[in-house]
Parts: sequence; C-alpha cells; structure tokens
Amino acid sequence: MKNIFNYLMLLGVMLFAVACSNDDETPNGGNARVNFYLVDAPGDFEEVWIEVLAIRVKAEDDSMDDDVQGNDDDDENESDWIEIPYDEASPYVNLMDLTGENSLFIGSEDFPEGEIDQLRLVLGDDNYVIRDGERSDLTTPSAQQSGLKIKVDEDIEGGMSYNLVIDFDVAKSIVEAGNSGNIILKPVLRAYLEEAASGVMGQVFPAEAQPVAVNALKGDDEYNTFVDDNGNFKILGMDDGVYTFTFTPNDGYQILVVENVVVEEGVVLTLDPITLLPIEE
Repeated sequence: MKNIFNYLMLLGVMLFAVACSNDDETPNGGNARVNFYLVDAPGDFEEVWIEVLAIRVKAEDDSMDDDVQGNDDDDENESDWIEIPYDEASPYVNLMDLTGENSLFIGSEDFPEGEIDQLRLVLGDDNYVIRDGERSDLTTPSAQQSGLKIKVDEDIEGGMSYNLVIDFDVAKSIVEAGNSGNIILKPVLRAYLEEAASGVMGQVFPAEAQPVAVNALKGDDEYNTFVDDNGNFKILGMDDGVYTFTFTPNDGYQILVVENVVVEEGVVLTLDPITLLPIEE
C-alpha cells in the first residue's frame, strides 16, 4: 500500500510539472502570446554594438471601449504601455550577428485579443561601431530615453502565439556628421508579424563571393540585408508589388540584377538559387 501511495504522489508531481511547463509555452486564458525578436539589415561596418534595455508595447484590447483604452494621440499615458526588459546577463548586442536568418529573442508577453499598436525599443547610452579595427562611439538621440517608436498596427487573436520581428536597418540608421568625425545613431526601424509577413528568400552561390549585399527596390520602398555564411538570405515584412533585386558581392565577382520579382501579400517567395560570376581579368 505504501508503494502505491508513493507512486500516486510521484505521478501527481509529474502531472503538475507538465502543467506548469505547458503554461510557460502557451497563452494564458483567452490572451495571445507575442514573442519579440530583433533582426538586422546591416551596413558597412565590422561590428555595430547597441545596448538593449527593454521594449515597450502599446496594445489595444478589443473588449474595452475606445474611451477607456485611449487613442493614438495619447502616447504619453504610461499606463497604456507594457515594458518587457531584455533580461540577459549582458545588454550588448552586435547587430552584425543578426543577418541572414539569424535573430535575437528579446522577450515575450501575453496580451488580450486586439491589436499591437506601437512599440518602443529602449536603448542605453553605450552604443558604438567598429570599423577598420577602431571603435567609434555613436551619438544617440534623446528620444531613446523613452524608447524609439515603431508603428505596428497588427491584429492578434486570443489563444494564438505570434513572433513579432523588429528590423533594425543599420545602413540607414548610422549617419556620419560631415567633417566632424561624429557618427550619429538615428535608428530606422520597422516591425511585422512573422506569421503574416510577405517577403523573399533564397540562396546565393558561391561562398567565395561573400560578403554579398542584397537590395530590394520598388519605388520608395527599399529593403536591405546580407547573405549568411551558408549563402542564405530572407527579407520579410515587405509590401506587395514588383521589385528589382540587386546582389552585390565582393570585388572579385560581378553584380547581378534580378528584375520583376513579384511579392504577394502573405506569401514568402523562394527565388531560384542565385549564382554569381567572377570578374574576368
């Protein structure tokens, strides 16, 4: 009898542990779980280090009246924002590691069914770049103290899990101030839900052509990335339309332009493998 009792106790503990584990992986109640990731559209630097402190999220709850949850003009109401700290031993992130299909997990939170309205990426003051082996500090805007604002406007449904990706465009975000020698950080950010994102992915050969920059252009819409060590690239969160893709390798290989790449809403297009040709001497 004692053995049976011990077995039942052990079984109960195991079931409780499984239940707790499942609670960590699924949304609570009728909420939606949103996981936040950071990716990078890189620039011409060896390393770009930013001090990530937190993200702040403004969400709208479908169950609440508009008068209760406020509006877009009420951005300064702190009670409308939820802060998610970047809870790692070191807050420093090298954006140049987040190319290709690499990403950084920042944190997650459960939200009532409704809409993710806005985000703010909160950075510290210790941001810098490495170029030609030398460190240059980045002068950062005062706005980062409350967070760098990103418009989102993405719907979320209760009981679902989502990955919300913040794309930090390094090439557009770092500005050299004339002859002063100062390098200014003016972050250009966009955000999208990965599950509903439109985009293009593919693979570029040969490895000897790396680094390979990838540019997608449609009128005023422009997206940039680099291929990773395996030659893979992916650009998500694109507006639908017809794009021209430009693949720019190192000096030993020819630039390749691929026109009439059609991006459809909610579809991630896989291009045929891209093979770059060496420059003939």
